[in-house]
Amino acid sequence: MVIFNELMIRIAGRFGRVEPRRAASAYVRGLLADIDRKNCWNLAEHAGLSGPQALQRLLRTARWDADAMRDDVRASPWPCSPWPY
Repeated sequence: MVIFNELMIRIAGRFGRVEPRRAASAYVRGLLADIDRKNCWNLAEHAGLSGPQALQRLLRTARWDADAMRDDVRASPWPCSPWPY
């Protein structure tokens, strides 16, 4: 969990507002969770949200630099990172 939180701190600056940052954290936590179906409804339920709107908004309209975020994740210093340096 510490590594996840550190990674989210590392990429937080890629989002212009706090709402997409929170939605991204909930979305990734849901994707990593042991749930059968990985859709916005189930991910939102797992995150304790009242509906999928925040996650859908993240995927549909939130602005972030996906290439820069990918580079942040790939440059992570954690030895368990599955991405090459």
